[in-house]
Amino acid sequence: MSCYRNCVWDTYYWRFLDDDEENSEQYGELLLARRQYKMRVRINIDNWDDLDFFMRFRLQKSTVRMILDIIQPSLEIDETRSRYIQPLVQLLVALRFYALGSVQIAVADFAGICISSVCRIIRRVSFALAQLWSRFIKMPKTQHELHAASREFYSIAKFPRTIASIDCTHVKIQSPGGDHAENYRNRKSWFSINVQTVSSANLKILNIVARWPGASHDQHIFNNSSLKMQLERGDYGHFIIVGDSGYRNTKYLATPFLRCETAAENLYNESQIRTRNVVERSYGVWKRRFPVLSLGMRVIISTVQLIIVACAVLHNIAIDAKEEVPPPEIEGFEEMLAATVVPNASNTEINDAGCVRDHLVQNYFAQL
Repeated sequence: MSCYRNCVWDTYYWRFLDDDEENSEQYGELLLARRQYKMRVRINIDNWDDLDFFMRFRLQKSTVRMILDIIQPSLEIDETRSRYIQPLVQLLVALRFYALGSVQIAVADFAGICISSVCRIIRRVSFALAQLWSRFIKMPKTQHELHAASREFYSIAKFPRTIASIDCTHVKIQSPGGDHAENYRNRKSWFSINVQTVSSANLKILNIVARWPGASHDQHIFNNSSLKMQLERGDYGHFIIVGDSGYRNTKYLATPFLRCETAAENLYNESQIRTRNVVERSYGVWKRRFPVLSLGMRVIISTVQLIIVACAVLHNIAIDAKEEVPPPEIEGFEEMLAATVVPNASNTEINDAGCVRDHLVQNYFAQL
């Protein structure tokens, strides 16, 4: 009796023949017969109430409609084509992939769309969202914005002159293969993109670099970023950013002491660590809202980079819209999330001449 099995590309099928059938000694033959297309029911935004929709797509319906108004021109295709997929459906497919953190075939079954269309949709929507980075991901520029940011950070732990907190986090991916695959293996022995972000006091992402493999050190990523060039050029005046001990102390980046010798240094460390913590909290919120950043992506590197930036844009839009943070739905998610942040503490402290840390200790914390 013949046995049939679907092929990966879901277009052709194999026919396996028994040895006794038709006196054939072959193991099987490929029948080039195209399978009949079956129209399936596609997702509709009205299929769920507000709570169910939020749990499945991690954003409220009103926020999704607002995003659609912005990116709809980028998602329009020829409506006369057969099996036309509406821009709203395309956006929901991408959001479901970001929220599900699973293989694309699961999203295809959920949306009633073939897997090849889901692959193209995820890339198209991610590209459209990533193009909005300059609108939604930006550092404070004007004096009013800089002073407002400094006041927000000062209210956390009374650390002066701070406008942002910087760190890196690892976004899990599958092995990209090729000669340079090991460059993506991080210190936790899994493959990742090392993503540098700068966070505001209210957990928004102000700057993002999502192009370095997991083996890259935080300081190396910062050295090659446009943010460092802006800081050295003095674009932010006397204001500074804070980071962990994986970064070098400079006149514009304050890091903690590895060994405190005075009360002022202890006070400095306590205030600096509490102030810096906002970037770690932003990672927790960001990855809980879009679990695909923690669970891993099985797409090519260029699409991974688009998805990371797209999720950063959506994260900032959600904060502006005062969206709630979705609860973790996966057992052990919090432990897995904590493991995605790889510390990069230096063994020895490196200080640049005139670093801001010594100035703050001598002229501010020693007076408290």
